[in-house]
Amino acid sequence: MNVLKFGGSSVANATTIESVIDIVRQQSEKQSLYVVVSAMGGVTDLLLQAGEEASNNNEDYKKTLVEIEKKHLEAVKSLIPVISQSAIISKVKSQLNTLESLCEGVYLLSELSPKTAAVIASFGEILSSYIIVEAAKVKGLDIILKDSRELIVKTINSKVTIDYKETNDNIKEFADHNTHKVSLFPGFVARTKDGEPTTLGRGGSDFTAAILAAATNADELQIWTDVSGMYTANPKLVKQAKPVHHISYQEAMELSHFGAKVIYPPTIHPVLEKDIPILIKNTFKPEDQGTLVTRKVNDRKRPVTGISHIDSISIISLEGSGMVGIPGFSKRLFETLFLENINVILITQASSEHSICLAIEATDARKAKEVLDTTFEFEISKHKLDPVKIEDDVAIIALVGDNMYHHQGLSGKMFSTLGKNNVNIRAIAQGASEKNISVVIEKKDIKKALNTLHERFFEVKTKQLNLFITGVGNVGSKLIEQLEQQKSYLKDKLRLKIRVVAISNSRKMIFDEHGIGLDSWVQKLEKGEKADAREFFAKAKEMNLRNSIFVDNTANPDIAKIYKHYLAESMAVVTCNKIACADEYTNYEELQNLSRKFNASFLYETNVGAGLPIIGTLNNLIASGDNIHKIQAVLSGSLNFVFNNYKEGVTFHDIVKQAQQQGYTEPDPKIDLSGIDVARKILILARESGKVMELENIENEAFLPKESLETMSVDAFLQSVEQNEKHFKEILDSANKKGCRLKYVAQYEEGEAKVGLQFIPSDHPFYNLEGSDNIVLFYTDRYPKQPLIVKGAGAGAEVTASGIFADIIRIGKK
Repeated sequence: MNVLKFGGSSVANATTIESVIDIVRQQSEKQSLYVVVSAMGGVTDLLLQAGEEASNNNEDYKKTLVEIEKKHLEAVKSLIPVISQSAIISKVKSQLNTLESLCEGVYLLSELSPKTAAVIASFGEILSSYIIVEAAKVKGLDIILKDSRELIVKTINSKVTIDYKETNDNIKEFADHNTHKVSLFPGFVARTKDGEPTTLGRGGSDFTAAILAAATNADELQIWTDVSGMYTANPKLVKQAKPVHHISYQEAMELSHFGAKVIYPPTIHPVLEKDIPILIKNTFKPEDQGTLVTRKVNDRKRPVTGISHIDSISIISLEGSGMVGIPGFSKRLFETLFLENINVILITQASSEHSICLAIEATDARKAKEVLDTTFEFEISKHKLDPVKIEDDVAIIALVGDNMYHHQGLSGKMFSTLGKNNVNIRAIAQGASEKNISVVIEKKDIKKALNTLHERFFEVKTKQLNLFITGVGNVGSKLIEQLEQQKSYLKDKLRLKIRVVAISNSRKMIFDEHGIGLDSWVQKLEKGEKADAREFFAKAKEMNLRNSIFVDNTANPDIAKIYKHYLAESMAVVTCNKIACADEYTNYEELQNLSRKFNASFLYETNVGAGLPIIGTLNNLIASGDNIHKIQAVLSGSLNFVFNNYKEGVTFHDIVKQAQQQGYTEPDPKIDLSGIDVARKILILARESGKVMELENIENEAFLPKESLETMSVDAFLQSVEQNEKHFKEILDSANKKGCRLKYVAQYEEGEAKVGLQFIPSDHPFYNLEGSDNIVLFYTDRYPKQPLIVKGAGAGAEVTASGIFADIIRIGKK
């Protein structure tokens, strides 16, 4: 014989009930069945809601009761032929009238006792079991309805304390006289030894089925639900979660205790003693394999079987010198909670005995504080103990697996993975069996923690990066093109899955935590909400995704000011916007410190040389113990383009305009031509070399006329350049007469920095620098006379985008 249990989602409505009846009919052709059913989906919540409304003198309880009645009568009318409906509807209405009378009494007394609440909650299973039996009879099944309250007896007013002797005798007596092929029982409900109706607690229908299975020595207990077994994590929160086809009783107990809601924790104990397998199946996909739970320990290579969590938790903390070395303290603590029927989920205590921390259900937190403060009133009054502290909005995450036993490094991997994503661990507990490592975290971090750990322990070394991109002009749009183009390569070769979850320009912004399609982002952005840099950050923080990277492709100083907020949330920052790193040194230093403190990468390679590895090379030299003596560089691809193409027969204005149109300059070309852009770059290199320096400390030998520098708009600047062609022609002629080329050079030497236009002779490394290329010479202890040279394309949207792309990949490979 098999025992089958169908949950609320499996009997939610007439359609799903018909699927249940089909499954029962097919299995009953092979063997006898005991079938346990829950209330119709959502009904138990409605019943409890009605009770609460009535106790609060809220007449809305009547509307809630109407909703409950409608749900059940619709099921009857869909499942039962019209000719047979009258008697069944009459019986259902009779039960609903009793329910209404109960709620009316609660309303008049303004009081809802635990006993009355249990009676009200039981109506869901009583009604659903009756309707399902009658529907099954219509289908021709040989079926009988048996009230579980006549069989299952609780010893005290507790969720799981069963008088197994009396209960088993009742079940055996029923079985001895039962001749029907299928017996159906309402789950969840029971009675006390005094004959009073009670319940087995939320999820108690599983327990009902387990009690029946153990009492009858069933061949198998089947739990039918809306998922295909137990998963490596909650599939509603972790899209990559996969079903686990076999687990042991011990693993199932650990996972169910820590929130795996496909099975109720006490379910396992009765069947474990009888070695009865549990099969978890999907009512809506009966062909799926499901999960088999047996005594056999898994032989899989992966140490972790699953990740589970409980989200409605509070932490109770008791601390003080009065605890240290005092025998019996823990006894008083736990006895107090026991007497109030408060379950302790997790315990951790410092070896100093100065503090003890307990995790309990959030609904019990205030009650626990009240009774513990009373128990330790004397110690608190003498300041030997502090009053009990409550911390709400926390959750427990647990790694579970038989093969975790003696597996080295699991705790370290768990903690480092969470730490890298700014998930703070409030408490830690690990059992001596080493089959469970549990941590308490903030409730808001549940989804990120589950996905991060699942990626670390279950996925094929594929790391997912979530990008928040602001600025989709020349550089930003090229970056998105490159991301789309390299998607397959990154996944196959580097095991990186890069997902763009937010995009913003100066007008609009869009968000999608499942990823924005990179082939249609332009159209979606046009329909987005109004852009706001601070709201963009707030949304990124709220989404709280693992491996988050903020990418700034703008030159906006307001956006640069927000970097610190991203870093403080352990979100990496990648930017080509050099304003932040060239700002006051204290701000630069703060960003570096935040990056280290919160383990959030802050990468800005493109600040100096677009796609060239200039900062990376400098950092590697310093990290390996070298000392920087001098840096000489042509750091502006735009200025190099301008002076390489400025020659006889061409005006300076036309070349500047050409550079602007081809994307070599900033939107405002004065930023490049004034030398301020180059000054910022050499400032960044000086700071990366270890020098404390400000932008005003850099000598800037401007070649632009004063009136050009003082213009207030791009058009005015270009007009001024055109009007001063004679000035630029004279500079060009002077260089040509000396056989030199014009290069805008930055130099840092012995703590001093300067930038300016120079005449470069033919024997200098800068002389043959073509197009928009950049070049940097590093003179160090190791390269005193022949400098280390970094040379290549230093401007243009495509190479800058590739530099940003490289920084993103660098973060992904960490």
